[in-house]
Amino acid sequence: MPLRSLRFTSAAVVLTAMASALMAHQPAHAAADRIRLGNTADVSRSAWNGPAFTMNGAGGIVTASMTRAIDDIRGGTGALDVVVLSGSAPTSGSKTPECDTITGLAGVNSCTTWTLTTAGDGNNSQVNTDVRNAEFVYFAGGDQCRYAAWKGTALEASVESVVAKGGGSGGGSAGHHINSPIVYDACNGSVTSAEALANPYDRYIGFTTGMFEWANYGSVINDSHFVTRDRMGRTMSFLARAVKDGLAPGGAAWGVGVEEGGGSLYLDRNGTATQYGKDAYVVLADHQPEQAVDRKPLTYSGFKIWRLTPGSTFDFKNRPACGYYLRSVTNGVTDPNLYSGTPVTDCGTQGGGGALAESEPNDTRDTADDATTLSSPGTLTGSMQSTGDRDYFKLTLSSGQKASVNCGVPSAYDADLYWLDTNGSTLTRSVNNGAGTDESLSFTRTASGTGTYYLDMEAYSGSGTASYSCTVTKS
Repeated sequence: MPLRSLRFTSAAVVLTAMASALMAHQPAHAAADRIRLGNTADVSRSAWNGPAFTMNGAGGIVTASMTRAIDDIRGGTGALDVVVLSGSAPTSGSKTPECDTITGLAGVNSCTTWTLTTAGDGNNSQVNTDVRNAEFVYFAGGDQCRYAAWKGTALEASVESVVAKGGGSGGGSAGHHINSPIVYDACNGSVTSAEALANPYDRYIGFTTGMFEWANYGSVINDSHFVTRDRMGRTMSFLARAVKDGLAPGGAAWGVGVEEGGGSLYLDRNGTATQYGKDAYVVLADHQPEQAVDRKPLTYSGFKIWRLTPGSTFDFKNRPACGYYLRSVTNGVTDPNLYSGTPVTDCGTQGGGGALAESEPNDTRDTADDATTLSSPGTLTGSMQSTGDRDYFKLTLSSGQKASVNCGVPSAYDADLYWLDTNGSTLTRSVNNGAGTDESLSFTRTASGTGTYYLDMEAYSGSGTASYSCTVTKS
């Protein structure tokens, strides 16, 4: 993937750079190019044993994970056909670097490289015939925006048909990106972690959704060259955006960042991933960000991060609720040591410190939902189902303990947040104006002993079934 090393301040230079970027994503209409290695006739077989997927941190083939994909798909017997898709030809060396490696592996009948330089090439009949006759499709490195341009073409359906018959898909770098259901498409340019954290709505951040949605891999955003190019920060920003903008069903978004230099995450038919070569990271954002708005730095508490070392596994079908370490972002600044940490072992439910959904009626202190056992950080969720709705949650604080509450409010309504004592008196509040405007407050108990308090979320205007999400952190 191309890197943008700096931003220009001169308007003339900016316009020139933008024009160059547009030209890069709209190449000259060269004819689609096909090079086939191996046997000229495709294998014909009634059943295959996949699907299988390889997610590589760099563009090249990782022999260990590719060999496993081939063996799993063919069930250890016979041979299969592979198609490599590329949006641009190599500028030096072999014209078929991926197929050069693949054809040397056991169980490969042929490997065909297609270089497709326009969106319209996705409807090329010969391309689609080759893909549908293949058992594995590999997306080469390069520029994932060119792959995203094939959304809605015949080629998208052809790749999906390969997976559906028990074959597989994979890719490296840009090819890794396109194999996630939420694609950071880089169509406006590449963004760094520092830029994404400073503004989660930076114009260089854009997503393509609704393309490839592989089984057991839902709500994922892939990223590549992960540690070497320090991309944890931008993945955090992508995930916060996905949750805030509703791109991930269920209000939780997952990042999969794979390191270059031989890193490859292999996903089998049962949803179990095995890591090869170099480390990978699974990152979870499971609540609304405390701050994710245009031209303001990101604030998000408690990203859950699993570090996958070579040989380790991760169950994407039944995603774990433990074994992660926690890292946060405050005003665009991340916690230190993003790429290593001590795993949490007392995890409660998925979502880190636990979660509690409101249960009506909870419109008074007497009927408040009991959140006194919620560990920290924990999540409270509910909705303002009428313009007069009020949701109460009961909490406790010990002497000297501070509670910080950050609530993401959906655009369907304007809600206000109050922190009350046992008598119902307001101790502090957050009453920001506007539907969809987030609320946050903090309170420190200075009295001795343990005290009981109530968190009151009140509808100010509007209503709806869309959920608010409040993160409660005690320190």
